[in-house]
Amino acid sequence: MLIGYMRVSKADGSQVTDLQRDALAQAGVEGERLYEDHASGKRDDRPGLDACLKALRQGDTMVIYKLDRLGRDLRHLVNTVHELTSRGVGLKVLAGQGANIDTTTANGRLVFGIFAALAEFERELIVERTKAGLASARARGRKGGRKPKMTPAKLRLAQAAMGQPETKVSALCAELGVTRQTLYRHVDAKGQLRPDGLRLLGRQPS
Repeated sequence: MLIGYMRVSKADGSQVTDLQRDALAQAGVEGERLYEDHASGKRDDRPGLDACLKALRQGDTMVIYKLDRLGRDLRHLVNTVHELTSRGVGLKVLAGQGANIDTTTANGRLVFGIFAALAEFERELIVERTKAGLASARARGRKGGRKPKMTPAKLRLAQAAMGQPETKVSALCAELGVTRQTLYRHVDAKGQLRPDGLRLLGRQPS
């Protein structure tokens, strides 16, 4: 069974799926087996794609117009196709740079294997650049990595707020831009400093 997926980036009606719909119909996908999204490909929440993936069964083939209609990036695309393959589902691309991909054929699997190798190469380059950047920063006396979410100013606000009975922890976390776990690593339910909070303020835990 052929099951099609379509996507346009904008949900304001300025973009339509007519071209994709016609191409998928010409490829043999029936209208009731078409799924679509009107959202950026970078978004994780794509209900049309989720429904399409759930509808696919072993022996089915997912048909898309172009590769960029499916994946957020090359790695996401490779992971999605690996998941489909493990379920016995094929992928066929009709146009664009990936038009030779049809994982139900030997040649199509070969082409996709090249894409997968490129995705792994890209991942290794990113890791290598990140490590080199951190090493360079350390050599110059700077600490690399993410900046801490909790700051001394936020911590003092948290101390004051947690001591108030009307404070809602979820609302406080949203206001501070931290998770509940981060908050409770620094203060307790009464606003008293915990070891992480003491270290942040330059005090030694007792």
